[in-house]
Amino acid sequence: MTLTVIGNRFNVGQLVITQGACEELPQEEVWHNLVRHMKGDWGELDESDREQNDRAVGNGGRLMSRYSTRSGTVFWIITEHDRSYTTILLPMDY
Repeated sequence: MTLTVIGNRFNVGQLVITQGACEELPQEEVWHNLVRHMKGDWGELDESDREQNDRAVGNGGRLMSRYSTRSGTVFWIITEHDRSYTTILLPMDY
């Protein structure tokens, strides 16, 4: 499957989801928040972490976003510094 997002700020590379996240997270919420991540909406991060991500978009650093599902389950989306892959995971999967 190919996902193209108009207005994305960076490539996400290969998408990977941990088994725990795949079992726990509603698919539609994962896709919705992946698009947010690709557009530079870092979710529930503090201002310092948001600024660090904004700089990393330009200089090739690692990108991390934090989101919560409607039911309150927290998950992360992490894009590696070389943009080779992006992982969707639960904090306990880290």
